[in-house]
Amino acid sequence: MKKMKRNLVLTGMVVGFVTQLSAQRSLQQYQNVSFSQVKITDDFWKPKMEKVTLVTIPVCIDQTEVKTPRIHNFEIAAGKKKGKFQGIFYDDSDVYKALEAIAYSLKNHPDPALEKKADEWIELIEGAQMPDGYIDTYYSLQFPDKRWTDMSMHEDYNGGHLIEAAVAYYAATGKRKLLDVAIRFANHFNSLFGPGKRDWVTGHQELELALVKLYKVTNQEKYLKLADWLLSERGHKKAVGYTWTDWKDTAYAQDVKPVKEQKEITGHAVRAMYMYTGAADVAALTGDEGYMHAMKDVWEDVVYRNMYITGGIGSSGGNEGFSIDYDLPNENAYCETCASVGMVLWNQRMGMLTGESKYVDVLEKSLYNGALDGISLAGDKFFYGNVLASMGRQSRRDWFGTACCPANIARLIESLGNYIYGYDEKNIWVNLFVGSQTRIPVAGQEVGFSQQSEYPWDGRISFNLDPDKKAGFGLRIRIPGWVEGTAVPGNLYRFEKNGIAPDLNLLVNGKKVAYTMDRGYLVINRIWEKGDKVSFDLPMDIKRVISRPEVKSNIERVAIQRGPLIYCVEGTDNTGKVVNIVLPASAKLTAGKKTVLSEKVVSVQAEATVLKVSASGDNVQAEKRQITAVPYYVWNNRGAGQMLVWLPQRILDVKIN
Repeated sequence: MKKMKRNLVLTGMVVGFVTQLSAQRSLQQYQNVSFSQVKITDDFWKPKMEKVTLVTIPVCIDQTEVKTPRIHNFEIAAGKKKGKFQGIFYDDSDVYKALEAIAYSLKNHPDPALEKKADEWIELIEGAQMPDGYIDTYYSLQFPDKRWTDMSMHEDYNGGHLIEAAVAYYAATGKRKLLDVAIRFANHFNSLFGPGKRDWVTGHQELELALVKLYKVTNQEKYLKLADWLLSERGHKKAVGYTWTDWKDTAYAQDVKPVKEQKEITGHAVRAMYMYTGAADVAALTGDEGYMHAMKDVWEDVVYRNMYITGGIGSSGGNEGFSIDYDLPNENAYCETCASVGMVLWNQRMGMLTGESKYVDVLEKSLYNGALDGISLAGDKFFYGNVLASMGRQSRRDWFGTACCPANIARLIESLGNYIYGYDEKNIWVNLFVGSQTRIPVAGQEVGFSQQSEYPWDGRISFNLDPDKKAGFGLRIRIPGWVEGTAVPGNLYRFEKNGIAPDLNLLVNGKKVAYTMDRGYLVINRIWEKGDKVSFDLPMDIKRVISRPEVKSNIERVAIQRGPLIYCVEGTDNTGKVVNIVLPASAKLTAGKKTVLSEKVVSVQAEATVLKVSASGDNVQAEKRQITAVPYYVWNNRGAGQMLVWLPQRILDVKIN
């Protein structure tokens, strides 16, 4: 019986995939290659993935199972132990995110012991599910009569992460116990809410995108329709009678206008990212242009006026999100790690929907800077918020009371393969430069494809193509905006000097070939044969970045970028102090090599001006000194200390020795 059920679901996956492609022809430009089909060999990312497997996931398990009561709540709900609920009402979601990270890890690094641990958790989750499909330990252990009475209490958010974990675990292991739990929960929710039933505005968006994933696995159209309906509920004041109406600012959860009428980013950053990711998923499958028009407007509002140079978003700690345009303080930046993860998710979808490289440019910026900063080099400590200036008061933490970020960054890194390649019937798309191997369906066959690079430290990149038989198709390679002279789309930030268009030295089998450019992608159309090799060079010159004048925090200040990486100066490398550093326009920037703990990085050196205050405090002088900048993602790994991303460029009325 179990084998028959599995075959039914697998058949659903195939049919769903065909349906999905049919719907996407009118709107979505390409599909991503699944992480499960990509083997990462990259010198930069492979060690990080291994660190997540060997360190971060065990930390998540220890915190979830031993040091906090999250698993204990499931044990009680499953009847294995006696006790009362402990913790916060959204703690169940951390169990599910950890399981999702485990699922990706098992595909990348099979581990019977880890799989056994996951199966033990899944057994408890199944036992905690109520007969009608409801599952949420906060309510089932305390207030079963108050289920679904408060839209702000994350029952749907927890359920969304359950579904994501279930889909990932099924894809990684073929085991469907957790998937069955997720299906029962989704069916339970669908029995209560929808057209002609009860209204519901998700308090923390997540269920929308999760339902689309469930639709793709099961081919049950009701899940796609339910996701679409949940999006349509927003902005209509339908939350009457619930705690949600007590929130004076419904912009906090993007609930002022209907999704298709939204033009500006508002409220909680993570909620927004998950909602727009869900909207993009629905648009891809339904061809609904209304979502696309809204998302393009909102995306411009985010990137043109409300994004940090690191790709981080959400400047305000008060609402964990957005305030007003150009309000981007550095020392008080919130920039939640989960919001940067959300930027990766949303921008991936926008790239697939439009075929425009600018979305992947932003994805790359968030991935290498705002998100990667959220996890320590050792993999065992984390940032919840990610400031761009520090007086030494920030330190990475072992864990958090609200612990969404550790498992979130873990699941992103383990699923990196999702973001590297794409395909349509006539093209292979290369979005990220990550050493890897895969097979990509194009031109009626699966083409072996491998990538070699030392990115982000070096710009020399090559691909090997191995079609089983000669075939004509296009190879579309994203040329990052920073190569062409664009710091970010919309010029919220720009390079001080744009320079000239670089020679990429594009070669196919050692010879120069003709190519075209289309929406930021370099396109080679030719008949490909087994053993063909493509190589090119991305220039890794060091660039000075300046802000629009509306960003008051960065007036007369400059940031440093090399390749996709944003740099910072840290006290550890600069005699303990950096707030007295001035980087004049005349300072020459040079690349060097440095090791931060075990991480070998390219650093940036410059002869800067350093201010010195006399012992009496009544005299300030300046001296020339060599300073060192390191990639932003490595800061605070050697203890707390001062740090700056944006350095002042000028000093006035100061005598220079």
